[in-house]
Amino acid sequence: MTSSVDLAAPETSTPRAAHVGLAIISLALGGFAIGTTEFVTMGLLKEIAAGIDESIPTTGHVITAYAFGVVVGAPVIVALGARLPRRELAVGLILALGVGNAVTALASGYVPVLAARFLAGLPHGAYFGVASLLAASLVPPHRRGRAVSRVMLGLSVATVAGVPAATWLGQELGWRAAYWAVVVLAVLAAAMMLLFVPHQAADRTASIRGELSALKRPQVLFAVSAGMVGFGGLFAMYSYVAPIVTDVTGLADSSIPWFLLAFGIGSVLGSWLAGPLADWDVPRLVIWGFVATIAVLVVFHQTAGLVVPAALGIFAIGALGSLVAIGLQIRLMDAAGDAQMLGAALNHSALNIANGLGAWLGGVVIAAGYGYRAPSLVGAALAVAGLLIFLAGLLAQRRTV
Repeated sequence: MTSSVDLAAPETSTPRAAHVGLAIISLALGGFAIGTTEFVTMGLLKEIAAGIDESIPTTGHVITAYAFGVVVGAPVIVALGARLPRRELAVGLILALGVGNAVTALASGYVPVLAARFLAGLPHGAYFGVASLLAASLVPPHRRGRAVSRVMLGLSVATVAGVPAATWLGQELGWRAAYWAVVVLAVLAAAMMLLFVPHQAADRTASIRGELSALKRPQVLFAVSAGMVGFGGLFAMYSYVAPIVTDVTGLADSSIPWFLLAFGIGSVLGSWLAGPLADWDVPRLVIWGFVATIAVLVVFHQTAGLVVPAALGIFAIGALGSLVAIGLQIRLMDAAGDAQMLGAALNHSALNIANGLGAWLGGVVIAAGYGYRAPSLVGAALAVAGLLIFLAGLLAQRRTV
């Protein structure tokens, strides 16, 4: 296996932050803002639909528009911003997220809101790409996994704290208030980054072609493909968690938030554990993460009708999703060579494609009459495919040594 790129030693001399903890917290706060805006739309879909005078299924397209913005924005923005100082690029991206949310809050009508959500999604992947590299540059090489996972922890914490709080705010003060809250979070994160994250000189040797060259690297393509397919396994099941809770487990609608909370807590725990596990061995983290995901999804298919096993299964899927996502992110940063920022950003494009793929395939088997348990088996099959793709990448890498 080839040695990984030293992410804590970029092309220029990297100044250490005077307060590393505060620097990483400021980067994680940006992730918290992104996680809040990404998922709060799902919680306020009914209110948004009423506000723009559309049906709920049609209004659901605004969620797809955000995901499409993530997929498009990550490679384009990273390539165009390759020669910019990383801290300033991160600040610009989180402020752009704020602008996208302000436009959402001001938009009236289906098409303007749809366009606003696409705009808000554009900085998502690129932000996590540059924020991951900034965090890795602030710590010794043997702690880079912990640093990257702490940035991603902001996204996980948003599912537990940011999304419920913003949803409540939107229900009490109108759905637009939730997006104004994200604007405030984005401005606060930008201010903290300017205060605590040290400036790094721009890499004048970087170029659009150089960043996009990562797409020609076989290991990058293997890792991205593993994420696009394998991570779809999580979304195949989780996309239908509400009807699973009511129709399979047999609980009332009021129980759904508790299962969502279990997923969020699992995601936070997974993000926390991913750091030391990635510092130990990234490929093993991804491999065993996929293996455990397969096992949990198969067991969930059999036990979804029981309250405690169903809750534990959703908790486990949240934890494993974070473990695999962070492992793949670091794997992509290693595999991308000099285009590390694009490698990290591509992970979020892959995960958003996985979101759509998993939800679609889960819907196909439900529509075919196999019931709400069936997406779990679809998810297990997708996780198997993702694992095989990842193992094929490792085998190809060994053959080139």
